[in-house]
Amino acid sequence: MKGSEHRRRVGRFRFGIVVSKFNRSVTGKLLASCLDELAEQGINPADVDVERVPGAFEIPLIARTMAMTGRFDAIICLGAVIRGETPHFDYICAETSRGIGQAALATGVPIIFGVLTTETVAQAMERADPSKFNRGREAAKAAIEMAKVMRRLNAMAPPLGSDATLLPRRAASRPGR
Repeated sequence: MKGSEHRRRVGRFRFGIVVSKFNRSVTGKLLASCLDELAEQGINPADVDVERVPGAFEIPLIARTMAMTGRFDAIICLGAVIRGETPHFDYICAETSRGIGQAALATGVPIIFGVLTTETVAQAMERADPSKFNRGREAAKAAIEMAKVMRRLNAMAPPLGSDATLLPRRAASRPGR
């Protein structure tokens, strides 16, 4: 299927990606596979914004900030936290996952958890290997699927301001914005 034909079927979506610079040898592969999958699914590269942050702990704030702009149908979070010799791993993993979940609930925008939490560098490299089950690619697939679901559900929602409004809508779709 040609790109323009596929794009018509998928629809036009905008995606934000937040990627950690820490463990760049892993996160770079996650990002490359994520971008490849979006392109293969007909997403125009101009409709994808990538923000880089120092580490996984910083991902939730930027994901939430991007979601609050109303410009994106979904946000994809990519990072790699690898266990070390201290409990630091446990704190970073817990706070990153909690923050990403809270950001999605607070904004009503799908925010996809593509942060690897592994025991070893070898495990992280395997999950980032583009020839295997790459988590960056899988995060892109999940983002597209969730964007479609939210678009469908928002189309069924009552108008904003009615007492029956159940789902938050993107700010960009509100009248007067």
